[in-house]
Amino acid sequence: MNRLTPTKRIALKRALPSLAALALQTIFCIPAWTQQPASPAIATAPENASAAQSTSAQSINALTLEDAIARARTNEPAFASAVAANKVAALDHSLARAALLPGIVYHNQYLYTQPAHGPTQSANASADVTTGTPRFIANNAVHEYTSQGVVTETLGLQQFTAVARASAAASVASAELEIARRGLVATVVGLYYGSLAADHKVSVAQRALDEAARFSALTKQREDAREAAHADLVKAQLQQQQRERDLADAKLQSEKARLDLAVLLFADPHTAYTLVDAGAPAPLASRADIEAAAAQKNPELKSAAASLQASSLDVVGARAAYLPDLSLNFAYGIDAPEFAVHGADGTRNLGYSATATLDIPVWDWLSTHNRVRQKQSLRDSARVALTATQRRLVAQIDEAYAEASVARDQIQSLDASVSTARESLRLVQLRYSAGESTVLEVVDAQNSLTTVEIAREDGVLRYQTALANLQILTGTI
Repeated sequence: MNRLTPTKRIALKRALPSLAALALQTIFCIPAWTQQPASPAIATAPENASAAQSTSAQSINALTLEDAIARARTNEPAFASAVAANKVAALDHSLARAALLPGIVYHNQYLYTQPAHGPTQSANASADVTTGTPRFIANNAVHEYTSQGVVTETLGLQQFTAVARASAAASVASAELEIARRGLVATVVGLYYGSLAADHKVSVAQRALDEAARFSALTKQREDAREAAHADLVKAQLQQQQRERDLADAKLQSEKARLDLAVLLFADPHTAYTLVDAGAPAPLASRADIEAAAAQKNPELKSAAASLQASSLDVVGARAAYLPDLSLNFAYGIDAPEFAVHGADGTRNLGYSATATLDIPVWDWLSTHNRVRQKQSLRDSARVALTATQRRLVAQIDEAYAEASVARDQIQSLDASVSTARESLRLVQLRYSAGESTVLEVVDAQNSLTTVEIAREDGVLRYQTALANLQILTGTI
């Protein structure tokens, strides 16, 4: 410090009682300034909701991450489409299996044909009509009744291949449903943790504003006691105004995050809800365990493998057109001039017939050959997609694990930075109260503490998101 002149020394002696009282007041106020705000256990409802919305909207309390995921599964249209596609594929498999079984039809028909002779052509014309001599040679009688149960069965390689193809398609749809589910979970996790982080940043901004307001009041007291220049008060007021704008921006970001999550979870985006704080992040599992779980439970890999199997079966089904098909038909019932079990002459009309047909393909102008080549091209493409999925899975595991590791290590560093910045602010406040530091040093310490607190919230969000991505890859959530 510079050497004091006699006049300044006398003035300082006169001001010592007031300085001592001010120092004691500052010391007792410092814990309130430097205390870290507790993270809210639950996020508060939006303050700017209108009265009509608050009275009509439903209120949801203590919404956990699991609850949010469950609600999103019932409201997200892309996931609903994946669920419907999975059900359709399962029913297609059932239909393909049913096609292997014989089909049964109860066939009923009445056929009328013009008689072969008119009444003026033959004296026995009435007898002709009665006996049922038809004019057309393809028909059996003038009045013909058919009432038969018909059993039909077709056997061929194409039918059996269709069942296997439908099973592979059902596996693809099931894997795609799991992919859609994990994508939905990733979206919910990002919005959930993002909303919590936004709420925590509101708390940080509120603490910073309260601290700036107290420092502005302290600076005003020192100016009134002629212990600080008016420029110090102006700087403190500017800092307070900036903190007010920061708090307004933080509340706006929190409201946006809440609305983004509400659109995904509720039929009414204005539904009031609260979120359960995630607390301390979960520990990171070992790399070997993550790789093993990801290789066994990765839906993208299962989808690519099932797609390759379906493409291979398509090739087999196309080649099956080279082979013959056997069709079996059995009919039991009546095909007679009378709709009766016995005819007019006592003949029994009930009977049966059976046919067996073997269709052998001979020539189709290379249509089957070209279809086989088409299916082979699609199979080769599916094989390339499978290998690409395997490589992409390895890269995703490496990237996600590295991201989680770095974020976990940085959280510890950010915690230490917050503690250091809080202690630095406390010391600078003491030195300023004693007249040994400038207002710029206090403002810089305040900004440093706010910056590292916000950086810590971003670091926690980064680690939680990276950890969730690993859990999604391994199928844990």
